[in-house]
Amino acid sequence: MTRIVVTGAAGFIGSNLILGLNARGMTNIIAVDDLTQGDKFRNLANLQIADYVDAGDFYNAFAADAYGEVEAVFHEGACSDTMESNGKYMMQNNYATSVQLYQTCHKRGARLLYASSAATYGGSDTFREEPAFEQPLNVYGYSKLLFDQRMRRECGSAFEHARTGRSRQVVGFRYFNVYGPREQHKGRMASVAFHQFNQFKAEGKVKLFGDYGGYAAGAQMRDFVFIDDVVAVNLWFFDHPKISGIFNLGSGRAQPFNDVASSVVNALRQARGQAPLTLEGLISEGLLEYIAFPDALRGKYQCYTQADLGALRATGCDHDFADVQTGVAKYVQWLAQQS
Repeated sequence: MTRIVVTGAAGFIGSNLILGLNARGMTNIIAVDDLTQGDKFRNLANLQIADYVDAGDFYNAFAADAYGEVEAVFHEGACSDTMESNGKYMMQNNYATSVQLYQTCHKRGARLLYASSAATYGGSDTFREEPAFEQPLNVYGYSKLLFDQRMRRECGSAFEHARTGRSRQVVGFRYFNVYGPREQHKGRMASVAFHQFNQFKAEGKVKLFGDYGGYAAGAQMRDFVFIDDVVAVNLWFFDHPKISGIFNLGSGRAQPFNDVASSVVNALRQARGQAPLTLEGLISEGLLEYIAFPDALRGKYQCYTQADLGALRATGCDHDFADVQTGVAKYVQWLAQQS
C-alpha cells in the first residue's frame, strides 16, 4: 500500500490534503506536526491516518529510514506568519528543515511536493516563476525563496535533473491567498474571509483597509484561491509523477477585497432570507466600513497579486479555479455549520 507523509498535517492545507487523499481511499498516511497548540487536533479528528509523529522527531527519524518505503511527501509544515521577525527561527524552520527533508527524499527515492509562497514575489508587479520577479518583503518570503533557489541548484534551473536518472519528482507550489475550511487555528494569519465572517457575526458589519498604495478603499487586489482548488492541483501533480518544477498556485484572477467582503455579507444575508446588496448598498447601510491603513504594514504589504498560470497550464493541468463569489459562498456555508 502506498505510504504518504504529510508535514504540517494538522494545519490548514495539510489537513485538507489528507482529506483529499482519504477521499481516494488512501489512509496509509504519516501525519507530522507540532501539537503544542492543542486545538489543532480538531483538524485531524475526522481524518484517517496510519500514524502521527511529532515534527521534532520526524526529520531525523526519516533520515534514518524509520518509516520504510515512502512514495511521496507533501511538505506543508512551516512558520507562515509574515509578521514574524525572528529570522533565525524562520530560516531554521522553513529553510534548513526543508533542505534536510529534500536530501532524505532524494536518498530514499521519495517524491517531494512542497509549499512555497507568493510571498517570494513581494514587491514585484509580475508574478511569474522567474528570478527577475522575486523580491520578498519579509523574512518569511525570503525563507521560501531561498529553498526554491536551493531546489534550482539541486534539480537544475528547470528542474531537469528531477526527471532523469534515479531522481524523483520535486514540485514547489507558490500558494497565493488561500482560504477555506480548517484554518480556524491560524489566528490573525487566517484569511480575510474567515475574519470577516466572525466580525459580521459579532458586530453586524465588516471592516476593510482604506485607501493605500494608489488603490481606493477596499480596492487592493489579491489572487484569492479556494482550498479545494489547492488540493486538486496538488493531487493532479501527484498523479503526474514525471512533472517537476516550481509553479504558481492561485486562481489566476485578481479580485479586490471589496469582493470578498460583499461575498461574505451577502452569503450570510441570503442564509437569513435577505436579498443581496451591491457594494454601495453595503456601505450605505453600514454593513461595510473602512478603517485607516495600519502603519505597521506600510512598505510590507502587497496591494496587488495575480498568479501567472502560464507554467502551470503548460504542464497540461487545466483545473478550473473558483472565483471569490463561488468559493466564499461555499466557505461561509461551512463556517455557519460549525458555529
